[in-house]
Amino acid sequence: MLDDFMIRATLAGLGVAFAAAPLGCFVVWRRMAYFGDATAHAALLGVALSLALSLPVLAGVLAVALGMALTVSLLSGQHQGTDSLLGVLSHGALAIGLVAVSFVSGVRVDLSAYLFGDILSVRPADIAVIWGGAILVAGLIAWRWSVLLLATLGEDLARAGGVDPRREQLVLTLTLAITVAVAIKVVGALLIGAMLIIPAAAARFLARSPEAMAVIAALMAAVSVLAGLRGAMLFDTPAGPSIVTAATLLFALAGLAGRLRG
Repeated sequence: MLDDFMIRATLAGLGVAFAAAPLGCFVVWRRMAYFGDATAHAALLGVALSLALSLPVLAGVLAVALGMALTVSLLSGQHQGTDSLLGVLSHGALAIGLVAVSFVSGVRVDLSAYLFGDILSVRPADIAVIWGGAILVAGLIAWRWSVLLLATLGEDLARAGGVDPRREQLVLTLTLAITVAVAIKVVGALLIGAMLIIPAAAARFLARSPEAMAVIAALMAAVSVLAGLRGAMLFDTPAGPSIVTAATLLFALAGLAGRLRG
């Protein structure tokens, strides 16, 4: 029988998996991997602001993640490539967040928990927030699935079909911000991008349709959580990195299976 803290960790991890994996498919299709990393790194600045202003961490992370997306949208194409801009904002926000946390007085902060996650310490309230966010993300993606796919195929095609690609970009940005906010407790700011990208990239080797890729990605993310937590128990390793390691191994296996299948 699993201990209570392992049951809570499993539920939290599965919630993050089901939120991140389908969204990760769009991140992979639209080649937004660096954008996901930048949003995740900026989350630490949101943590610092939340602690300084005595606000819920979820609120601070959401605000900074959305602010990051708005900044990128406004500055893209103005004498800087998007990749360079994301690099500056990603590393700058991470560094400013680390510095800002050190100035927060009267609060004992475990930076490693926010950088690499602390899934084994999640509480029932955390699980409620994670699953609430996962349901909201899944609902947004299901609601906008067809138009998001159309916008992903190309902006001109989307406009021809009566779809505003900038609006769909905003939907993706919102879901990404929600996912980062609910995942930071589980895998941390430095590993959220991995949970978005790796299961989706692994599913791409095996899927024959966009819908199948989203389902396979969710299943692979769930297996990564279960295998990573099991490995952390057996080998006494950090839970968050162990989950990402399991996802990476699944990626390698999926790549091999896809190559053998031809």
